[in-house]
Amino acid sequence: MRLGQLGIGSRLVVRSRAGWRFAAVSKIVDERIVLTVCSPTGRTYRLRRDLNSEISMEGTIPVLGYDETEDWRLNFCQYDVRW
Repeated sequence: MRLGQLGIGSRLVVRSRAGWRFAAVSKIVDERIVLTVCSPTGRTYRLRRDLNSEISMEGTIPVLGYDETEDWRLNFCQYDVRW
């Protein structure tokens, strides 16, 4: 599956520097997809990725940039409980 096949508003899991985080497809601009990523502190930031970026499916959960040697469930970012 490719990132371009997801619709706007679709949720997925992406790899950040510190760990894995939730993200949502927010828009398509110039043959790239803009993802809104949730930060553990409650803020958000944007990532731009190619439409042809590969997505792995873990059951019904789309995972972008999946490295099979790392289990994303073990290194998932802890979100602030206030949010």
